[in-house]
Amino acid sequence: MSAVIRADRLSRRFNGRWAVRELSFEVEAGRLFGLLGGNGAGKTTTLSMLLGLLIPTSGRVEVLGHDMQRHRYRALARMNFSSPYVDLPHRLTVEQNLRVYARLYGLRHASRRVRRLARELDIEPLLARRHGTLSSGQKTRVALAKALLNDPEVLLLDEPTASLDPDTADRIRTHLLDYQRRTGATLLLASHNMPEVERLCDEVLMLREGRLVDRGSPDELITRYGRRTLEEVFLDIARNGTGGTA
Repeated sequence: MSAVIRADRLSRRFNGRWAVRELSFEVEAGRLFGLLGGNGAGKTTTLSMLLGLLIPTSGRVEVLGHDMQRHRYRALARMNFSSPYVDLPHRLTVEQNLRVYARLYGLRHASRRVRRLARELDIEPLLARRHGTLSSGQKTRVALAKALLNDPEVLLLDEPTASLDPDTADRIRTHLLDYQRRTGATLLLASHNMPEVERLCDEVLMLREGRLVDRGSPDELITRYGRRTLEEVFLDIARNGTGGTA
């Protein structure tokens, strides 16, 4: 399988501090990949550079065969992004917001597409409400609906189940797995929810202070560290700063 995401010695510096430092990895087509680390580890900065929203201080990002610094517009129509921390216009209703994004992606039958996703993600009762009136969990589901509008080949997810109750979060994880298996899409997930990562991800990158510390499947990492869960591995790396590959 060919790599659809390539990061080559990716680095980003803010005000004299390295948020990401010399990060290199590839994600093959059809994989579900985890990006893990504590607060300030560089996860969101990495996602922003993969989207072409942040210019790397050094290094290179390629998505779907396109250099994201020079030709990101060639890849963006085939990508999407979901984060509970990126808000939509508050005065528009949920349906209006989703239809605007559907038109930006040039989708035919935008209204039909919005209604179908609303059913699948159980947000039909929210369509007529202004986005600013929604709870955090409701906004999380709307953000995911927005991210799935164009059936992206590459889907970047930043805390996709943040603020969701356990039942809703479980249904969202099932929906993401079903989407990935149905379409063959590549998903890159940044999360603090270790059971979620164990369930969803084929492979995981562990970051600490902007650097790659270790990588492998959840089972490989658990075995390597002699732990019972990925959360215990995460705590080892966060507290001790050691890993198996860096």
